[in-house]
Amino acid sequence: MNTEIRSARMEKRSRKRLGQMFGPIAVFFRGFLEAPRMVGSVIPSSRTTIEAMLERVDWENCRLFVEYGPGVGTFCPHILDRLPADGKLLVIDTNERFVDYLKRTVRDERFHARLGSAEDVERFVRQLGHDKADFVLSGLPVSTLPEDVADRIVAATQRVLRRGGAFLTYQFRPVARDLTEAHFDRVETDFVWRNVPPCILAWGWKERGWQDSPA
Repeated sequence: MNTEIRSARMEKRSRKRLGQMFGPIAVFFRGFLEAPRMVGSVIPSSRTTIEAMLERVDWENCRLFVEYGPGVGTFCPHILDRLPADGKLLVIDTNERFVDYLKRTVRDERFHARLGSAEDVERFVRQLGHDKADFVLSGLPVSTLPEDVADRIVAATQRVLRRGGAFLTYQFRPVARDLTEAHFDRVETDFVWRNVPPCILAWGWKERGWQDSPA
């Protein structure tokens, strides 16, 4: 009898560990199957990509970090680990499955998930009591979005960022980098081979405020 109980408990623990391991992957894969044009990749980003993408952020002066297309939150714990205690992380996704999953699994008062389009980032930022965001990260598959939608998203991002802030993108094609160059004052780029597939990283820096723009 004791042996049977121990076996049942071990099996239950094993199922729980497997659920913790494959739960996010299963949710991500299902989201990809439902809307591949909006997810862009069948697997989440690598740890190397995450570290490279976030290393240029000025975390000490970051009070509002925004992420577009968070999926199952691959970047979220890494952002929250770096974010100041009085900072906020706002994530925006059009996939209801992803947003529901994040709301259930991310237990941090600084975390805020919104269902909607990145085009409306200015409204979402104001709802959190902010005028501007410090940094915006995007994993949206820009190359599969309608051209006018992608351009409106990047334009709204440029407007919502404070002077000195940056728009961060990681993509498999150069479309996001090229759009960033069209809207931002200075763009830095890098490339990560240790990702499936390898991806292009870009940081678009907003160096002028509206008062500095030429007439």
